[in-house]
Amino acid sequence: MTRRTGGPPARAGAGGHDREAELHRIARERFGWSELTPEQTEAMGALLDGRDVLVVMPTGSGKSAVYQVATLVLGGPAVVVSPLIALQRDQVAGLRESSAPDAVAVNSAQPESVTDSGWRAVREGDAEYLFLSPEQLAKDGVLERLRELGPSLFVVDEAHCVSAWGHDFRPDYLGLGEAAERLGRPPVLALTATAAAPVRADVVEHLHMRDARIVSTGTDRPNIHLAVRTFTDDGAKRDAVARWTAGARAPGILYTATRKDAEAYAARLRQDGVDAAAYHAGMRAADRRRIQDGFMAGAPAVVVATSAFGMGIDKPDVRFVAHASVPESPDSYYQEIGRAGRDGEPARAVLFYRPQDLGLQRFLISRALDAEALAAVMTALLGQDVPQSRSRVAQLSGLSRRRTTDLLNLLEEAGAVTCEGRRRAVRALPGRTADGAAEAAAEVFERRRRMDRSRIEMMRGYAETLSCRRQYLLGYFGDQLDAPCGRCDACDRDRRGGGGRREGAPGHRAPYGPNDRVRHAEWGEGTVMRTEEDRVVVLFEQVGYKTLSLAATAEHDLLTEA
Repeated sequence: MTRRTGGPPARAGAGGHDREAELHRIARERFGWSELTPEQTEAMGALLDGRDVLVVMPTGSGKSAVYQVATLVLGGPAVVVSPLIALQRDQVAGLRESSAPDAVAVNSAQPESVTDSGWRAVREGDAEYLFLSPEQLAKDGVLERLRELGPSLFVVDEAHCVSAWGHDFRPDYLGLGEAAERLGRPPVLALTATAAAPVRADVVEHLHMRDARIVSTGTDRPNIHLAVRTFTDDGAKRDAVARWTAGARAPGILYTATRKDAEAYAARLRQDGVDAAAYHAGMRAADRRRIQDGFMAGAPAVVVATSAFGMGIDKPDVRFVAHASVPESPDSYYQEIGRAGRDGEPARAVLFYRPQDLGLQRFLISRALDAEALAAVMTALLGQDVPQSRSRVAQLSGLSRRRTTDLLNLLEEAGAVTCEGRRRAVRALPGRTADGAAEAAAEVFERRRRMDRSRIEMMRGYAETLSCRRQYLLGYFGDQLDAPCGRCDACDRDRRGGGGRREGAPGHRAPYGPNDRVRHAEWGEGTVMRTEEDRVVVLFEQVGYKTLSLAATAEHDLLTEA
């Protein structure tokens, strides 16, 4: 069989009812699913209409089904960008268990013969799903081979990574929008379990999504009980973490802030008779894979890990996710606790909080802008008459390609350089100078820092609130829960007469509601994320998240409708 190339992808029948029936038939016959949710069929239908789609659904709600079914209607193949090799492996294995066409992966961890076989399977029509990393899509040769295949969908799984990792950790994420353009611009599908307003905006912008349809079922996971235990002494906190984890119903995950803590807690738990293993990025890949595969199979019962562990872990019966230290943001926290209770049964999320631990998170985001490296990159471009490849800019500036790509992304966002053509060649925009570019880039960099610091403060707010924790956490993502959840420690105290402060019910005094646009006298425009009886949380474009007293804003006329 020869893969078709060129031309628009095949479309489903014009009748909406007929098309929906076809989607349900494929889901049933090829994947064994008895039904599709309205949100799944809405997202699939938009893709079949050629629309870009951002899907925000809780873990375990069937996000992957959107591209798996739609691909078979469109005619395939689907290019699926997946961040981790282990996750790619699991996704390929899952598809091979169904009656769907085959799936293959292209990555650096497998023999060249396996990669060649995968390309051949897609080319000949034996495989319809091709999984790659963002770094693979930064290679011209890979993009040329993909373009020849005429992909029908461009899928970005774990799309929040575009925002969380693209600016610093893995800058090739910010080139995915251009990669989709070079592949003939098939519909772009972005999938994530959680995405607050700035993350959604980042995803849409950097993936070059056009008139994107947003399909969301909300972010609530009501079967997960939320709790925070507060300490002032580090030693007491560490003892409590170990005792609680040893007594908790397994299987479970304990997240730590450092690799050293992961090793220490795992050793302590083993001394206490718990089948526990450490997992972090400093370990050999073979050891990490052995521990992950073992956890999926039932041993070890507890993984003690840094944030390197967990993405794509589709283990339904995780009964707890505990954090030995406060994470850097509610975004990360909600992603991580979402690995618990995927079977819908009760699960627990416990944060062991010491206010002083916030200092570590502030330190982790406190890196300074490398002005010297930035100047080297800009100077290299100013001396060229024609656009330069990123590899060439790296060579001219004496920096690594990854570091150069990071700085070029910053300069592009600052409006100092532009990327053009099929190879994303870079040139300085007319009239720009090295000093002017550095100043503009510094403003962008500082805006990111303010946002990151505000996320840490929102994490403090979650840990220290006396109100319903689920209302606080969902409010961060723009989901208003009108009544206390009854499934968190604050609600437990309230039932026992502990006197926690409750959220305002419908009809509270706040003159604003979630998603209303407002303007602050000093901080500019923002979006209301959450309202309480006496305060409002606003996400400002320039300074990040702020919690404001309604009395103070009214007295000083600080907020107005935008």
